[in-house]
Amino acid sequence: MSAPATDLPVLRRRLSNRRAHDVLSLVHEGRRYTAGLGYFEDGTLAELFIDSAKTGTDLATADQDAAVVVSLALQHGCPVETIRRALARNPNGTARGVVGAVLDHLAAGAEG
Repeated sequence: MSAPATDLPVLRRRLSNRRAHDVLSLVHEGRRYTAGLGYFEDGTLAELFIDSAKTGTDLATADQDAAVVVSLALQHGCPVETIRRALARNPNGTARGVVGAVLDHLAAGAEG
């Protein structure tokens, strides 16, 4: 079954070919990760890349796919804080997944 057609354009904010990019190393739930963070020209987060030390595993694939979905949501106008608050949390409020942990780290940096 296909989705109904719409006349509304799908607007995606394009990234410049040259853009700011940061690298963050972190340990989450005992696993080492590297996160790549790309930014729009105005300094807002535009894309997220997640790399796990366990390349090729189902967990690494799920983390990479989640980062792609976050990137697409950001480029289509979803605020990073909306994404961060929607992600799974432990009973103590910490992020259950690495994407949430990365976004929490960014939020903590913005607050401090």
